[in-house]
Amino acid sequence: MSIGNSPGNSPEDERPFAAAPDDVSDGVTAEARPSIGHVLRQARIAAGLTVDDISGATRVRIAIVHAIEADDFAPCGGDVYARGHIRTLARAVGLDPAPLLDQYAAERGGVPEPTPAAPLFEAERIRPERRGPNWTAAMVAAIVAVIGFVGFTMVKGDGDDGATEASVAEGATATASASASASADPVKPAAPKPSDSAIAAVPQDKVTVQVSATDGRSWISAKDHNGRKLFDGVLDQGDSQTFQDSEKIELVLGDAGAIQLQVNGKKIEDDFQPGSVERLTYTKGDPEVG
Repeated sequence: MSIGNSPGNSPEDERPFAAAPDDVSDGVTAEARPSIGHVLRQARIAAGLTVDDISGATRVRIAIVHAIEADDFAPCGGDVYARGHIRTLARAVGLDPAPLLDQYAAERGGVPEPTPAAPLFEAERIRPERRGPNWTAAMVAAIVAVIGFVGFTMVKGDGDDGATEASVAEGATATASASASASADPVKPAAPKPSDSAIAAVPQDKVTVQVSATDGRSWISAKDHNGRKLFDGVLDQGDSQTFQDSEKIELVLGDAGAIQLQVNGKKIEDDFQPGSVERLTYTKGDPEVG
C-alpha cells in the first residue's frame, strides 16, 4: 500500500529520479557522487512517503524539507542546524546519517559555521533576577519564638509538675492499650489494584487497536473504514492512543520499531525494525495484517 499525494506536494515531487552513480569509493569522482538532497529525496520516494509525511514525522518544516532535497541548506540557519536536519531526515527515511554528515562536512571544509549567540544573550539579559531568602528576618523571628517559649515554660513549670506526671502516666497507659489493640487486629490484605489494560474487555462487534510508543518517538496516522482520519501526529515515548471502528483500522507507522500494538486485546508480536515505515490494516476477530 502506498500513500497518495498530499496537499502541498506536486506530482513532480514524488517522481523518482534516474539511478545515481556509485560512490567515490568505487573510483567515481566526488562531483559524480549523488548529492545529499538527491539521496534523501530518493530514499523518501522509495519509502512511499510524501514531504508532508516527513514534515509531520520529524517536525521539520515543509519548506526546509523541500530546500534540503534541493541541496539548499541556507534556510536551515547555519551548519549546526543543517547537520541536525540531515540527521533527522535520514533516520525518518531509514538511512544511516553518518555518510551524509561526512559528505556535508567534506563539501564545506569540515568546520561547522558558528551558531549565532545573540538570541541566547538577549534571553539572558531579560531574565528576571532571582532574589535569595531574607535570612536576617528569619533568624530574628526564630530568636523571638525561642525566648517566648522559654519564658512561658518557666512560668508554667512550678504549678504543672504534678499534672505533667499524671499526663505522662496516662499517656503511657493509653499507648500500651492502643498497641495491644493493634496487635490483636488481623492485618488486612492490600486491596487489589485495578487492571492497567482497559483494552482486555474489547467489544466483539468492533475492531480495537491500541498504539503505544514504548521504545521511542514515532509519527503515526490512523483512519477508519470510511477513510476518516482518527489521528495524525507524533507519539512521544510512553504515550499511547486507542482507536475503534465497526469494520477496520488503517495505520501508518513512521518508526515501527518504536511501537507496540495491541489489537482486539491481543499483543502483536511482529518484529518491526527501528526506522521502518509500516502500513497496517486490522479488522474484527483475530488480528490480521492487511
